[in-house]
Amino acid sequence: MNNAHTVRPLDGVKVISLEHAIAAPFCTRQLADLGARVIKVERPGSGDFARGYDTRVNGLSSHFVWTNRSKESLGLDLKAAEGKEILLKLLEDADVLIQNLAPGAAARMGLDYEALKERFPRLIVCDISGYGVGGPYEKKKAYDLLIQSEGGFLSVTGGQGEDQLAKAGCSIADIAAGMYAYTNILSALLLREKTGVGSRVDISMLESLVEWMGYPLYYAYNDAPPPPRAGASHSTIYPYGPFNAGDGGVVMLGLQNEREWQSFCESVLQLPELADDPRFATNPLRSANRVELRQIILDLFSSLSADAVVQRLDEAQIANARVNEMAGVWQHPQLKARDRWREVGSPAGAIPALLPPGRSSAFEPRMGAVPAVGQHSSSILAELGYSVGQIDQLTKDNII
Repeated sequence: MNNAHTVRPLDGVKVISLEHAIAAPFCTRQLADLGARVIKVERPGSGDFARGYDTRVNGLSSHFVWTNRSKESLGLDLKAAEGKEILLKLLEDADVLIQNLAPGAAARMGLDYEALKERFPRLIVCDISGYGVGGPYEKKKAYDLLIQSEGGFLSVTGGQGEDQLAKAGCSIADIAAGMYAYTNILSALLLREKTGVGSRVDISMLESLVEWMGYPLYYAYNDAPPPPRAGASHSTIYPYGPFNAGDGGVVMLGLQNEREWQSFCESVLQLPELADDPRFATNPLRSANRVELRQIILDLFSSLSADAVVQRLDEAQIANARVNEMAGVWQHPQLKARDRWREVGSPAGAIPALLPPGRSSAFEPRMGAVPAVGQHSSSILAELGYSVGQIDQLTKDNII
C-alpha cells in the first residue's frame, strides 16, 4: 500500500466520548473507522454497562464488540474532582466531545456546550438523548424499544392481531441516532473549517427514528388510514414478501412495477392470463386482494422447490432473496467474495469483524482492537504529564 492510502479522512481528529449502551458508541466507532482517535471514558472497574449484556463472543458482549473496536478505554470517575480535572485536560486538544449520559447529567457536571465553549472555542459537543433538549419529554428516560414504540415503528411491524406487535430485531432507534450523530459531527467538522469555531449538535433518538418513518407517516397523511401491519410482507406493495415453496424452503420476492408483474405472471407463475385479471391489474388492487393472490402463488410454488422458484425468478429478472438466519449471514458468499471480513483483537483474543460499509479507493478503514476496561488509562495520563507515582495513586483512589 502506498503512502497516499495510509492517510484516513479523520486522522488527527481527537474524540472524547462519555458513552454507554449503543447510540453513542455506534457513532464513535464510525469515527474511529475513519481514523479518529476515540477515547472512551468508562466507569473504573465495571466500565460501560453494555459490556455485561451477554457473553456470546468468547465471553464478551455481542453488543460491545460490535460498537467499540478501534477505541482507547480510559477508566475515570467523573464525580470526583480529580476525574473532572483529567477530563478537562483531555479536552484541551480535543475536537469532539460526545455524550449519551442520562438527561441533564452532563450539564450538572459542567460538561455541556454552554459551559465549555469559552474555554474550548473549537470544541464540537454532541449530545444524544431520547427526546432532545426542550419539550415535555426532555427528562424522560429512553431505551431503544421505547423509542420504537413512541416513534410509531411498532405500529407498522408484526401481524394484524393486537398481540402481534413486533420490534425490530436490532437496535434500530439507537442505530438511527448513532448514524445521525456521526453525520452531524462530520458536518460540524467541515463547518469549523469555514468558521474556526465549534458548535453543539443535539441528537434525538425519537427524531432520528421518525425521520425513517417518513413513508408510513405520509401514507397516513391528513388522517388517512396508516399502512396495515403485514408481517414480513410489504404493507402496501404486493406481491412483496416471503412465500413457501414445496420443499419447505422460503423465498422472498418483490415486484415494483407493472412490467415486472407481467413477467412474473408469464415466466414465474406461467399463468399469462393472470396479468390482465381485473382483481390484480394494478398494485393497489393486488395489495387489496392479496389473500386471493397469495393463495394462487402458493398453489403454484407448492409443486416447486425453493431452488426452482429462485431459478424462475432470476430468469424473469424478478428481485428475490433467501431468508437467511445468522449462520447463513456469517457464511454469505457475497461477503466472502468481496473480502469483507477482517480479524480484530479483543480481551478474549482475535474475533471477526465486518469492514464498514462503503469501499474507498483512497484508504483502508481502521480495524483496531476492542479494549478492556481502562486498558489505556495509564498511557493516556502519561501523555497528559502525570507521573508513574501520580497514576498509581489515582488507581488506588479508584479515580481511574
